[in-house]
Amino acid sequence: MTATRSKFDYDLIVIGSGPSGRTAAIQAAKLKRRVLVIDRKDRLGGVSVHTGTVPSKTLRETVLNLTGWRERSFYGRAYRVKDQIKADDLKARLHMTLDHEVDVLEHQFNRNHVDMLAGMAHFTGPNEVEVEVEAGDTTRVTGEKFLIATGTRTYRPDTVPFNGTTVVDGDEFLEMGEIPRSLIVVGAGVIGVEYATMFSALDVRVTLIEPRDTFLDFIDRTLIQEFTHQIRENGVDLRLGSPIESIEDEGSHIEVTLENGRHIRGEMLLFAAGRMGNTDRLNLKAVGLETDHRGRLEVERKTYQTKVSHIYATGDVIGHPSLASTSLQQGRVAACHAMEVPTVPESPWFPYGIYSVPEMSTCGMSEEELNERGVPYEVGIARFRETSRGHIMGLEHGMLKMLFSLKTRRVLGVQIVGEGATELIHIAQAVLNLKGTVDYFVQNTFNYPTLAEAYKIAGLDAFNRMPIPEAYKDKKPAKPKKAPAKTAEAKAGKADGETGQDDETGKDKATK
Repeated sequence: MTATRSKFDYDLIVIGSGPSGRTAAIQAAKLKRRVLVIDRKDRLGGVSVHTGTVPSKTLRETVLNLTGWRERSFYGRAYRVKDQIKADDLKARLHMTLDHEVDVLEHQFNRNHVDMLAGMAHFTGPNEVEVEVEAGDTTRVTGEKFLIATGTRTYRPDTVPFNGTTVVDGDEFLEMGEIPRSLIVVGAGVIGVEYATMFSALDVRVTLIEPRDTFLDFIDRTLIQEFTHQIRENGVDLRLGSPIESIEDEGSHIEVTLENGRHIRGEMLLFAAGRMGNTDRLNLKAVGLETDHRGRLEVERKTYQTKVSHIYATGDVIGHPSLASTSLQQGRVAACHAMEVPTVPESPWFPYGIYSVPEMSTCGMSEEELNERGVPYEVGIARFRETSRGHIMGLEHGMLKMLFSLKTRRVLGVQIVGEGATELIHIAQAVLNLKGTVDYFVQNTFNYPTLAEAYKIAGLDAFNRMPIPEAYKDKKPAKPKKAPAKTAEAKAGKADGETGQDDETGKDKATK
C-alpha cells in the first residue's frame, strides 16, 4: 500500500541552515520525508559556521599555536612560534576550516536528498513562503510543517559609530585588515570575553568594558574569581560597573568615555553587547506569531512548537541557552515531533563551554544556585598544578570544582577553568545524567598522567570531609560473652560425659 502524497510541496521547510536547522533537515530526511532548507546565503552553515562558533574557535586555536602560548611557562613570556603574526596568518587557517565545514554540510544534504534554496524567505500564509532569490526573482513553496532556525545577528545601537574597520561588531571583527596594537571590547558576555582574551594572548593591549558590576552571571562565582585573576595576569584591563557615556571615532584612535569620568583609547573597538533574533523579515504576522523585544520566539521547550502548532523554532532564535551544542539537539527533537515520530528526549544536564584563554566549562548547578535552594552540599577542589600531567604541560593555573549533596552524595555541579576544560566537562556530564555520586570518583581509576585525574583529587577532597556511609564503615566483630562460673556439680556431670543438652536440638534434656 503506497503512502498518500501530501498536497504540499514539502513535508518540512527549514528556514536557516545553522546547527539546529541542519540536524532537523537531516533527521526529517532520514525519516523519508521531503525536506527543503532555505538560507539567505548561498553557502550553508549559518552564523555558527561563518561568523560565530567555528570561526571564533578556529581563531583561538590559531592564536595559541602561533604565539606558543601553551609553552611559555617553560620557555618564558617572550617565546613565540612566529615572531611577526599578521591578520592574514589568522585568516588563512580560518578560511580553510570554513571551506571544509561547508563542504561537509553540502555533502550531508546531498547524501540525504535534502533540497536547498538560497534566498530571503518570508511567510505569505500559514503554509506558504515566498523566497527572494538571485536577480530579484521570487519563488513560492508550500510546506506542511515549518521550522524557523534563523539564528541571531549582532546588536548595533545607533549610539555606536560603526565604520567596518576600527569600530566593528562581532561579524566584521573577523575581516580585520591588520592586528591592532590596542583593542577596546564593549560587553563582557561570552563573545566579548572570548575575543578579549584571545587578543590578549597576542600581546595586544586589551580593555574589556562591562557596565554591570558582574559578568557571566550563569557561571559559579568561585570560577569567575579564578578566571578574573588569570586574565588580569595575562594583561586584560577589566573595567566593571560603569556604563558608557560616549564612543567617539577620532580617526587616529577610538575614545570611550565612561559615566564615572574615565577615558579609554584604543586603535580598534569591538562592540559585543548582545544579539537580536533574525526574525524581522519573516513576516510572522502572516502566520499569527509575535516576538519579544530582541526578536526571539517563544516555544514549548519539550517539542519546540510555537503557539502555531505546525510551526517550530529552534536555536539562538528562541534564546537561552543559545549554544551550538544544544541547538543541534533541539533540531533533532523538533523534527521528530513534527514528523510524529517518537524519539529519545534531551538529557537534563548539558555543558556550557566558553572558549576564552583560559577556557571555562560548567555542567549542573553552581554554589549560588544550591544556596538559593537551601541544599546542603560539600565542595571538592583540584588544581591542575597538583596533577603530574599539569606539570608535564607546564600548567601554572587551572581548577576543577565539584559540588556534592550531603544527603544523597550525588554530583550536583562541576565547574572547570583551565586548559582542556571544554573536553574534561563531559565526564561530569555523564555522571550527572546517570545520577552518580562522589563514590564514583573515589572508586574508579583514571589514566595517569592525565588532567582527568583532577576528578579523583577533587572527589577525594570532598569525600574526606563528608560523613562516611554505614556501608563503608569497618564492622568490628562482637566480643564473646564470658561463660558463668560452673558449680562443682556441673563440673562433675561434665566429667561423666553429660552436658545437660541434646546434641541435635541444643535444648535442655530436662525440658523434653
